Order: sequence, then C-alpha cells, then structure tokens
Amino acid sequence: MSLTRAIATHSSIDADHPATLASVLDLVAEDFDAVNHLIPRQLTSDVDMVEEIGRYIVDSGGKRLRPLLVLLGARCCGYEGKDHRTLAAIIEFLHTATLLHDDVVDTSTLRRGRATANALWGNAPSVLVGDFLYSRAFQLMVELADMNIMTILSDATNTIAEGEVLQLSRVGDSSLDEADYMEVIRCKTAMLFQAASHTAAVLASDDAAEISSLREFGVQFGLAYQLVDDWLDYAGDTATMGKNVGDDLVEGKLTLPLIHALAHTRPADAAFIRESLERRSTDNMERILAIVTSCGALDYTQVAAARCSQAAIEALAPLPDNEYRDAFETLTRFCVARLA
Repeated sequence: MSLTRAIATHSSIDADHPATLASVLDLVAEDFDAVNHLIPRQLTSDVDMVEEIGRYIVDSGGKRLRPLLVLLGARCCGYEGKDHRTLAAIIEFLHTATLLHDDVVDTSTLRRGRATANALWGNAPSVLVGDFLYSRAFQLMVELADMNIMTILSDATNTIAEGEVLQLSRVGDSSLDEADYMEVIRCKTAMLFQAASHTAAVLASDDAAEISSLREFGVQFGLAYQLVDDWLDYAGDTATMGKNVGDDLVEGKLTLPLIHALAHTRPADAAFIRESLERRSTDNMERILAIVTSCGALDYTQVAAARCSQAAIEALAPLPDNEYRDAFETLTRFCVARLA
C-alpha cells in the first residue's frame, strides 16, 4: 500500500501538500525565540563539563517539537502570560536528559547527524549531566509553583523511566507482541508529548474538555511520531534520520516492522529475523529490508502511524477554532510527511 493510499484510508492528512514546520513556528515565533534564549541561561553551572555537554546536546539540531506543543497549546487555550515559556524549557530539559541516558543505554554513537555525547565524553559524564538536566527541570517546576503541573510532569517522568526499563527488559525478545510494544512506546516516547500538551492546557484553561483534548492529542501524536521513526529505521537513510539505518536491530529492539514481519512472513524468514536480533547484526540488512517490505510490514507501520495521526487530529475537536488549533493539525501532517 502506498503512503497516499494509507493516509487516504486511515487519515484526513493530505500527502500531496506536505506541511512545513516553518509555518507553525512563525505562529509562535516570539515565544519560541524566548524559549531558545531561556534554555542556555538555565544551563549555567560552576562545573564546566556540565555546561559543555549540556550545550552540546541542547544545540544539536533538534526540532524542539515538545516545547512547541506547550507554546501552541497555551496560546490555543487563550493564555496571555509568560509561564508557558518556562514550561516549554522544562519539557526540553526533560527530553534532553532522556536522550543522554538513552544513548548510553543503547551505546549509540550518532544522533541528529552528530556524534553522541557519550561517544565524545564517555558514559559517566553523559549520565551525570542527564541527571543535572532532570534536577534543573524540577527546579524550574518549583518556580512555576503549580502543583497540578508538577504532578503531571513528575508522574510522566516516572512513567518514562519505567518505559525505558520495560524496553530494556525486552531487548532481543522476539515474543514481544504489538500490544506490548504499543505500551512500551506509550510510556517511553508518547508520554512526554502527552505531558507537554496536557500541562499547557492545565496552565491556560479551566475547561475540562480542552484539557482532555490536548492530553489525548499529545499521546496520539507521540505514538504516531514513534511509529514513523520505526518505519524510517528500515526505510530511511542516515542523512534523513541523523542516525544509522538499522540501529534498532543492532540494539536488539523489536519495533513494529519486525513484530509484524515475524507474524506474517515465512518461517525461514522469521527464523532469520530472530537470529539477527540475537546477534544484533546488520550484516544482512538487505535481506531484512527485503523481508519487511515483501510481507507488508512497512506498509502496516505506515497505516498504524496514519491511524494515530488521525486520532490526534480528531482529539482537537473540543479546542477553540483558531489558528493555533490549525497549527496542531499542520504539525501532525509534518510528522506523517516523514513517511514520504
């Protein structure tokens, strides 16, 4: 099934008119610029290595989608203050901390097209600076002095950690099924997207429907985003992804393309996939790619991503009908356009 057909079947997203991130950023340009200035100011430390590693990872070219959700969500719900900028910085620090820890756990050497911090400075400094970023995020939460927001973010951080451990416990486990995998990525990836949009609504609105809307949008958007990444790991390239093709396989991670392939390919090919997972090798990546393509696993992953993207868009219905709600839709299209 082509991307266009998958989207036409499971989503209202128009693949012929790919969204641009720039149009969304223009809408909150002043806020986004303020966040980009706030982040380095909050990275100050008496320890030079903390600032060096922190600035390296923060300035490594990420799109800052999670802070963007905060800015859009607050403005969509009519917020006129400036605390949403601090909240956006908190979300970015939490995300950056998880990246530092993830790269150590996964022994990754490349992220966003650059060497990872652990590849340059080693594992111990990367983990400790990740801890610094977590603690700085919680210092900023105290400044916000909103117990509801602190509760959401502390619960989310705990769930993310559980998701990381859950994924680690299932490394190389070819018995992992789709339902279990969706729970892994809900905890590990989607939870911070959910927390970003959820806390923005809590900051800006007392309307239960609006708060529920942005909470649901965040988790569905996060699931879609991760599923697109899963697809790219087998259908993309290093230049596009900023990481090595086949990294998931090398790390022993069973993602949706392989889960679907194991259930729908020939026994011999399924055995080959299991063997490759056990060896954590991309020596025969061409054969793996041929298997996931021929059995429809890549198409299946495309459709799953499109379905979550459509659920995210549908969740926006209770929000005020304004340019910020439109921007959430545009951002969702941008996410899925990476499948093209």
